[in-house]
Amino acid sequence: MNTESSNGNKDEMNNNISRNNSNQDSQYRYSQNEIKQDYQYPKQYEWSNPPYNYSVDTNNPISNNKPKKKYRFLKAIGFTAAALLFGVLLGAGVHGYNYLTRPDDTALVEDETQTNVIDIVEKEGSGGISALPTKLSKDEVVTDVSDIVENVMPSIVAINSSGVYTDYDFFGRQFNQPVEGSGSGIIIGQNGSEILVVTNNHVIDGSSRVEIVFSDETTADAVVKGAEAKSDLAVLSVELDDLSEETRDIIRVATLGNSDEVKPGQMAIAIGNALGYGQSVTVGYISAVDRDVNIENVNMSLIQTDAAINPGNSGGALINLNGEVIGINSVKYASEAVEGMGYAIPITSALPMINELINREEIKAGDQGFLGIYIDSAIDVNELYAERFNMPIGIYVNDLVSNSPAEKAGLKQGHIITAVDNQKVETIEELLDILSYRKAGDEIKLLISELENGAYVEKTLEITLGKK
Repeated sequence: MNTESSNGNKDEMNNNISRNNSNQDSQYRYSQNEIKQDYQYPKQYEWSNPPYNYSVDTNNPISNNKPKKKYRFLKAIGFTAAALLFGVLLGAGVHGYNYLTRPDDTALVEDETQTNVIDIVEKEGSGGISALPTKLSKDEVVTDVSDIVENVMPSIVAINSSGVYTDYDFFGRQFNQPVEGSGSGIIIGQNGSEILVVTNNHVIDGSSRVEIVFSDETTADAVVKGAEAKSDLAVLSVELDDLSEETRDIIRVATLGNSDEVKPGQMAIAIGNALGYGQSVTVGYISAVDRDVNIENVNMSLIQTDAAINPGNSGGALINLNGEVIGINSVKYASEAVEGMGYAIPITSALPMINELINREEIKAGDQGFLGIYIDSAIDVNELYAERFNMPIGIYVNDLVSNSPAEKAGLKQGHIITAVDNQKVETIEELLDILSYRKAGDEIKLLISELENGAYVEKTLEITLGKK
């Protein structure tokens, strides 16, 4: 049975959202004519005579009798009441005039009144509307990261690569041209004989010589221990014997953080060999996590930051305020119209591949392990098929070699292989690449999806590879 596998690309939906500013401004605007700064009361409120007239009989002398005093007391009360009534009427008239001439006066509430309202709310605590907290974060604002950078810098290296670029002219004649490149790396470990450095695959891809520059400016040649284009990761090794004792005392192994805990808005520091001029530091914030970016027809889930990541920064470290590596600087959104869009590979998701690259060793074809799947009949379940048929992305198994290690372990027709040793696989080519570094007798773990009751269920199979 001939089966064709197509690598279709999932339709990408680009939602362009235009925000048009309204011609109407929602804020209050006042002109000089609408708000009067000085107020002149109308003449109707100017009183020339009191509303009540009192007369005193001068012909009769003031008597000392008690009834007279009581009468005078009552007259005083009446006068006071009249004065109060006058004040109330005057105040009401003035207030009415101001209300009619200043309809938007509520927008000019004095700050003192607002403060009093907030104070009352805080004191009462009666379950009403609470005042908005003035401090939303317990962390203080960090403006100086020099101590963090100083501690991390011994674990960051610069990488210089060189190679030969071969091309052909119009007449088919071959010519070679030397090329050089630069990048960055992170010291992630060491064993008894070598130091291990992680970087991007594109930093060393096609290079015939790789040189590492440590924080004390000493250099050493490096060997590519393993590289993988899809994940854009590579692991380099440097022999400890090639380093002086002083350099070994200075350099440090980086502390790796948990990129799954990274949140947008957190501060981030990018360190790398920007433009090949040497180590530089840029500071910014995490803009987004799990950002899907398509690079050379490969989808990558990356951390987005506005910390500047320029050519040469690739392979360097994106660190948090604890000095932990949370990402490996990988690419920058190349657009003259957009700035502040740098990307880093999350360190947590990169670790399985890093471990794979560390342990990789070239195995001759005759010594490679045998799984027992008919590759010609297997089908790549790409994003298009996965969406159309509600299937997981991976490798659909159509036929197996009888009594093969895969069949004995429980692999069946219809199973979909999605990962090998915690490393995601989406194509037959990726599966073969992993198996090329496994020899007969090695044990691998296959993560598969099996259809049960109309839904796919994940299972893990442990398989010991046989001889070809």
